[in-house]
This record gives sequence, structure tokens and C-alpha cells, in this order.
Amino acid sequence: MKRSKAIIGTIITVEIADSSAREEDIEKIFSYFEGIEKRFSIFDPQSEISLINNGRLKEEEWSPQIREVFELAERTRVESSGYFNIVTPAGNYNPSGIVKGWAILKASKMLLTMGFENFYIDGGGDIQTHGKNKSGIPWSVGIRNPFKQEQIVKVIYPGNRGIATSGTYIRGQHIYNPINKESAITDIVSLTVIGPDVCEADRFATAAFAMGKKGIYFIAELDGFEGYLIDSKGIGTSTIGFAGYTEYK
Repeated sequence: MKRSKAIIGTIITVEIADSSAREEDIEKIFSYFEGIEKRFSIFDPQSEISLINNGRLKEEEWSPQIREVFELAERTRVESSGYFNIVTPAGNYNPSGIVKGWAILKASKMLLTMGFENFYIDGGGDIQTHGKNKSGIPWSVGIRNPFKQEQIVKVIYPGNRGIATSGTYIRGQHIYNPINKESAITDIVSLTVIGPDVCEADRFATAAFAMGKKGIYFIAELDGFEGYLIDSKGIGTSTIGFAGYTEYK
């Protein structure tokens, strides 16, 4: 059973390969994402994050979800030497570079709690897989050619791990370098990270992309992570262990 829906500024796709899956199971997951959107959307003036940015919600009134995401964002800022920061140049909070992977991981844990073993959740390139697809083989994920998006340049078999891709080839220059706020990131166009789960992959993919070409070396030094970078000339660079995820096992 597979469904897609526009939520949290992207298309969320949920596929459950277990034969016991029902429509209401997927709807439960979509309802969860809709709740996340109402809390974290920077475009909704009544969302919790907007109320915080507008000074209408005091810190002691913040929800546990906001606190959890802010704590994770601060940890990522420290671990990336400042290349990840949810504080925008204008001084507002924008956690969109981390909340999607965080929410997808939470949703995948919901599916496990509901008794499902074979599923796939994709939110705009941030993906968590578990088990096998409806054909009984491991899930595969394609990395698109940023310059010809109908082409797949790499196929990954992540197992029960997470994948996140940061890039500028669809949404333009929406990722900024917190170290040099005035400098656009133009030397790379796509960076895919495989991590222990989608939340970990997402937060470090955003941070590494902000580093430009040297981001792939940052990923290479992270224990349990692999990555694949495509630069502005279309040249791909991967970490040493990345090839192990491109083989069907």
C-alpha cells in the first residue's frame, strides 16, 4: 500500500509492504506529519515556531517537540563547527533543515510500534527504509542527476538505514553557509548522505552541503556515515565505503 501527500513543504510518500496494511494505518502517519506541519511551519503565522519567532510564545511555554528539535539542532551546530545553524541571517529560527528527517524517523518508529516490518517513508529525498519491498527484495533508492533529473546516476540499497540529499538543483539557493552568510554555495549541487537513520543523515547532509566541496570529507570522517557529492561540473565524489551500498545483497 502506497500513498503520497503534500505536507511540511514537500511530498511525503509512505509505502507499507506488509499485507496487513490498511488505509487507516497510512492515514495515521499522515495525520502525524500534519501535526508536525502545524507546529514547525515557518509559513503558518499560527504555528508554534512562528509564535516563537514573533515573540508571542515564551521559552517556558515551548512544547517538548520544539525543545527536542532545538537541542538536536544545537548539538549539530557544535558537531559541524558551526556549519549547521537554525538561526537565519535575519535572526529568526528556521528548523526546516533538520525537522523533516527527525519527523520521518519518528513516523518510522510509529510504524514499527504498529507491527509493520517492511516500509519506506520518503519526504523530499529524506528517506527511511525498513525490511523489504512488496517484491520481497531490499528497498533501493536512486540518486538523480541534478542536470538531467530523469536520469539516475546511482542506485543505493540502504538496508534499515536512512538517506538524505541536500541540493540546490530543485529549490535553488535555499541552504546558506552560516560561517560566511554572504557567500552562495555554487561549487556543488547535490550531496547524498547515508547514515544510521534518516534523522542523522538529514542533519549532517545539511551541514556538509553548507561546507561546499569539503563537505564530503566531513562525512568521510563521521563514524557510520557514507556520502556521494556531485559538483557544479557534474563530477561525483564518494566516500570510501559508499560503494558497499550500491551493490544488491
